[in-house]
Amino acid sequence: MRFLFTCGATAGHINPALSVAGRIRELLPDSEILFIGAEGHMESELVPREGYRLETIRISSLSRRLNLDGLRHNLRAARDLAFSLPAARRIIRQFRPDVVLGTGGYVCYPVLREAAAMGIPTAVHESNAMPGLTTKMLEGSAKLIMVGFESARENYKNPDKVRVTGTPVRLEFMRSSRSEARRRLGLDEDTPLVVSVWGSLGATEMNKTVGGLVKLAMDAPSFRFVHSAGKRGIASMRGYMEKELGLSGWEEKGFFIQDYIYNMAENMAAADIVLCRSGASTLAELTAMGKPCILVPSPNVVNDHQTKNARLLSDAGGAVLIPEGEATARRLYDTITSLLSDRERLQEMGRVMRSLSVENATDEITSLVLSLSAK
Repeated sequence: MRFLFTCGATAGHINPALSVAGRIRELLPDSEILFIGAEGHMESELVPREGYRLETIRISSLSRRLNLDGLRHNLRAARDLAFSLPAARRIIRQFRPDVVLGTGGYVCYPVLREAAAMGIPTAVHESNAMPGLTTKMLEGSAKLIMVGFESARENYKNPDKVRVTGTPVRLEFMRSSRSEARRRLGLDEDTPLVVSVWGSLGATEMNKTVGGLVKLAMDAPSFRFVHSAGKRGIASMRGYMEKELGLSGWEEKGFFIQDYIYNMAENMAAADIVLCRSGASTLAELTAMGKPCILVPSPNVVNDHQTKNARLLSDAGGAVLIPEGEATARRLYDTITSLLSDRERLQEMGRVMRSLSVENATDEITSLVLSLSAK
């Protein structure tokens, strides 16, 4: 059987597809799997790293800026879309998939639209509580829409197409052991570890805030710290820490600034606290691991869906929610040190997080994809 996955731009779109592909590879080792991604984005690195073949097409996002630059950007996006449709059709015809699954990103639109027009069963998975633009555009042509939250069902015109599955999580997040992860990272059992990640591409202002957090923590180091600054932000963050904050030698004191954390499951498993945004894919990973977290939702997303995601966890007691406007270096530092000093609260937060996990999401989605392929 042949399975085609399409996803792009961010790890939050790519990792759910990798999770389902991994499960299919376990169940059907003789199956053929192909990914289609957007040219020049991080799927070009993450997908081949997991051993899958990847084809790319040129596709651009839409700009919401109401100015000349926004108009120029959208004209280029329209041009790219016109070329992406025949490019997607060519790849689909060559691969001849039995089913196509999209898990987010603008690249899903041309691939799923062309596959549906060719009579191939198509499905789309939307992790967030509010559907993105691509999912809305595909609602009419997709055979099946899978969502991460029960409350999301009401946001679709055809609820009979919608199945609540949760968000798939890669197996390494389900099977990671704190002790084993710490051993591999060279950490003893008692050294507190905080992992900080603001999305696969980074976040400029939050990188500066985290730089200030590192400055406060370096005065009296009480925990080890690993921060993913994003591929676009690593150079500017290090420059800011050196020139604006006057810092140096932070690694010698246990503060590590990286462009991307490739062994994320290992680092999250070893962590006492994770400091991050609240994209649905990240939250699915954190709940699967039962990991206490401090969430700072991105304000730059459609319908403020990250705040809605984060509130589900904070209201239950598994996370601390801090709006970005209040997320100063001092506030983050004080919250981290307060949580680390209260082991009972951390344990309770971990228990709550695990209780919110949808542990069979990957199997549920895999089963639905196999059902579509059989039809």
